Amino acid sequence: MNGFDACGDGWSGPATGGAFDFAVSNSTIAGEAVYLEGADDRKVYAEAEGLGPSSVYHLRVTLADGRYRFVCMPAGNDPIAGPVVTVRDSPAGLVPTPGIEVVTRADLLPAAHTYNEWVGSRIKGLARDAQRLATAIVSGDRAVSQAAWLTAQQDYSRLGAAYGAFGDLADAIDGDPAAGSSALEDSDLHGLRKIEALLWSDRPIADAAPVASRLIADIGSLTATLAKTPVNAIDLGLRSHEILEDAIQFTLTGADDAGSHTGLAVIAADIEATRAVLDPIRPLVTPRYAGLSDADAWLARTATLVASYKTGGTWRALDSLDRAQREALDADLERTVELLAPIAAVTDPRVADQ
Repeated sequence: MNGFDACGDGWSGPATGGAFDFAVSNSTIAGEAVYLEGADDRKVYAEAEGLGPSSVYHLRVTLADGRYRFVCMPAGNDPIAGPVVTVRDSPAGLVPTPGIEVVTRADLLPAAHTYNEWVGSRIKGLARDAQRLATAIVSGDRAVSQAAWLTAQQDYSRLGAAYGAFGDLADAIDGDPAAGSSALEDSDLHGLRKIEALLWSDRPIADAAPVASRLIADIGSLTATLAKTPVNAIDLGLRSHEILEDAIQFTLTGADDAGSHTGLAVIAADIEATRAVLDPIRPLVTPRYAGLSDADAWLARTATLVASYKTGGTWRALDSLDRAQREALDADLERTVELLAPIAAVTDPRVADQ
């Protein structure tokens, strides 16, 4: 129903309020995004992004009384607004699809700047704690080294939205072993997970010294890398739920455990990482997402539950939790992720129609 010069073609009004199923097609030779927006409030009620040439996408939306129009955004061209259609005579009790106020890249830039500055300050602490880890390893004290490793691992885990900006350094610092190989067996694995495997095994503690030295060097390169490729503004909204999504998939299942059984400590750091991502985008999200307060409440609830498994400086191992405890932890994390997920859509940068 749309092309480069016929955005919104095929929808005319007035129309009766209720459920609509629009078959949106792209007749251009390039990719295109299509939004259904309120002509007066400029909120987005439905959208199709990355619509390829000759492709068709169904937009299903429930509209209350008001004025609406399609906006087509062909790649590399200015937005094209379609005709305004009046929707009226909505049935009583209709629950319309909520509109999202547009967030632009310009809106996100201050948040991205704030977050990148925060990451830069945290890299300094990570470097300091990595040096303490190396010193402990050289001393030959395994218990002190294990404690220092966990501190460094949590430091890195708190940088939850920055991994994509670190490029190859992300795998060098906290990569996983190759498929079919353990962290201890993988000769190409370095960084925190290799050190973990060595410290929680019967290998001589001295074997971890060269890995720790390389870790310090790699962390030392992070600041320059972040300056060249800072965290992308769009990543903030995405990572607000993806950090804990990864925690469910990899940490809660034990898939990323290289022997320390400190998954609960890592999840606690992941929760802190999520809060660090939310803070700079909160002014944008608060007026656009009514569920943010519930997401905050569940994030706090989950943090309290995870923290309850720490006594003094000692964390319980995940496999020490009984079935009821595991189910409660699973449920809290999954509900938290569910409530955080809409933030990605709310903060997805769009071109503001003029």
